[in-house]
Amino acid sequence: MDKFTKAYIECALWSTNDESDPQGGDPLDMNYGVEDISPSTLAWMEADCKRFQEENATDIVGREEQAGHDFLLSRNHHGAGFFDGKWGAVGDILQERAEAYGECNLYVGDDGFIYS
Repeated sequence: MDKFTKAYIECALWSTNDESDPQGGDPLDMNYGVEDISPSTLAWMEADCKRFQEENATDIVGREEQAGHDFLLSRNHHGAGFFDGKWGAVGDILQERAEAYGECNLYVGDDGFIYS
């Protein structure tokens, strides 16, 4: 798995709670890993990451890990992402491109696998 995709998945698990209690539960990364993501969801995540990297290769080269992290945050409208200043002038463009992918909301299924 490439650095971008790995960072994207780590951010998705870190930024999503398991809804195990009324307060939202624990972040998924406390109890789950990439091996717990359903094969179909993992394939979908990998395809989105590959496509975003291909479409934005010149803007993210050398910063793939940060870009993977920010891709997840940006597409899900978190309070950080490409727009928050660390990407300079290209940040707003990357933000808009990430948001065009729509949100990726994870949840734990009854079978214990993570789905989107």
